[in-house]
Amino acid sequence: MLASILASGLAVGAIYALIGITYNTMFSTSRVMSFTAGQLGMLGGVLGSLFTLRLGLPWPLGLLLTLACGALVGIVTEFVAVRPVLKSLDQHLYVLSTLALALMIQQVTAITWSTEPQPFPRLLGGFGETVLDEKFWLPVAACLLVVLGLELLYRRTLLGHAFLAVAEDNFAARALGLPERRLRVMSYALAGGIGALAGYAGGELLLAFFANGPHLNFYGFIPVALGGLGNNRGALIGGLVLGLFQQTANFVVGGIFASVAVFTLFIVVLLAAPQGLLGSAQARRV
Repeated sequence: MLASILASGLAVGAIYALIGITYNTMFSTSRVMSFTAGQLGMLGGVLGSLFTLRLGLPWPLGLLLTLACGALVGIVTEFVAVRPVLKSLDQHLYVLSTLALALMIQQVTAITWSTEPQPFPRLLGGFGETVLDEKFWLPVAACLLVVLGLELLYRRTLLGHAFLAVAEDNFAARALGLPERRLRVMSYALAGGIGALAGYAGGELLLAFFANGPHLNFYGFIPVALGGLGNNRGALIGGLVLGLFQQTANFVVGGIFASVAVFTLFIVVLLAAPQGLLGSAQARRV
């Protein structure tokens, strides 16, 4: 039982962490919490099943096509739901614009795909139905690779430094000649790929189901709250902790009581540390 809790908890937590990183990546250059993050994860599973299972493409090609489609949805999100809001005086309208786009994506997927959960193909095989099964370690491996890749991008490349500059102060970055709008589009494309990777790597656990979007939206936001907004390492730790806590609650109390336990943890953390357990309080000159 302990091995099963650990394996499933880490796998589910890694998926939540990837969705949290998707939130962070979109937020960093726009200061917008886009509610399409969970839908990107849902599309990763649906498109992965479409390309790899229905169309019979090799899984590496199916993965590349899924990531490309996720990046395209990220770009569309920036153009349709974010850019018009940033021009408005009331920028909190992004809550409505991104939520409306998320609902549109979900309904179009339900109409064109299916309203029933569809199977997701096995990618590598081996180990059978054990705690070493690929459905448990693939999400963890994908999450670690994304966090490592983002660290290298942000710390070792000029493009990453430009992303950090825009995230720190987009007005100053624009004054220095950085293409703030183009960088924002690129960050949304990157976030779209990360979100799609979450759904693809976790497809065997979540299946290809159009209703996974709202589930991932909520549970993917909790690692952001736990780890601190904009902190990808915090999102990784918060996601893994959340996954282990949720799976333990499922085994101990089960059913709806596990969700109640997760909500309770979420509220307690927000009350104790509104900036997140690994975040830093924002200083403001008065």
